[in-house]
Amino acid sequence: MKLVIQGKNIELTDAIRSHVTQKIEKATAHFKTAIHKVDVNLSVENNPRIGPKQSTEVTLYLDNAVVRAEESRESLYASIDVVTDKITRQLRKYKAKRLQKDHTSVRPTDVDAVINTPGIAPEKLSDISEVMSHQPALPEDVVRTKYFAMPPMTVAQAKENLELVGHDFYMFRNADSGEINVIYERNHKGYGLLQPRQNQGELHQSDRPEQSLANVAPIAKAS
Repeated sequence: MKLVIQGKNIELTDAIRSHVTQKIEKATAHFKTAIHKVDVNLSVENNPRIGPKQSTEVTLYLDNAVVRAEESRESLYASIDVVTDKITRQLRKYKAKRLQKDHTSVRPTDVDAVINTPGIAPEKLSDISEVMSHQPALPEDVVRTKYFAMPPMTVAQAKENLELVGHDFYMFRNADSGEINVIYERNHKGYGLLQPRQNQGELHQSDRPEQSLANVAPIAKAS
């Protein structure tokens, strides 16, 4: 298991590295053979209005799964402790789902809203509004950019990852098509799947007014 510790606006002292390593080792003790890499990002933001915010973000890369948690506290050590506790709970949940996999499977009807972009049929617009309605008002400027590996996976695997990360949606590369898809939890029941339209060259003029809405990517709620 490879452990990578990075810092932003903070000096990574030996004491900090040691504390992170001990906490990660404890949280992943029973899963080391399944985890390929662990990324730990520590950051400090000084805001005069709300005071310093010290954050810890941990991302674990497993076979066809990603477990991620983030926490902010006034103390960096406190944020490390809380986020590793979250990781421990999520790994237990992951293990339970692995044990149940032989007995349950995701049926095609579980993903009951397939929305094609950039052209969308009018009856599908309500499904997109479900995704967008999850989110609070966002600032106009991009305030954060993340880069992460996106290995191919099935819709069933993406659904499991969605439940693990605890977000409203999960973006993944579909193993069947090679395209980027988004799976999300619907307000009422089941899951929705957003995927690109394959025959984009056959769009009718009537589809064009809906194109801008189709290209708006939903953003997950903050951790």
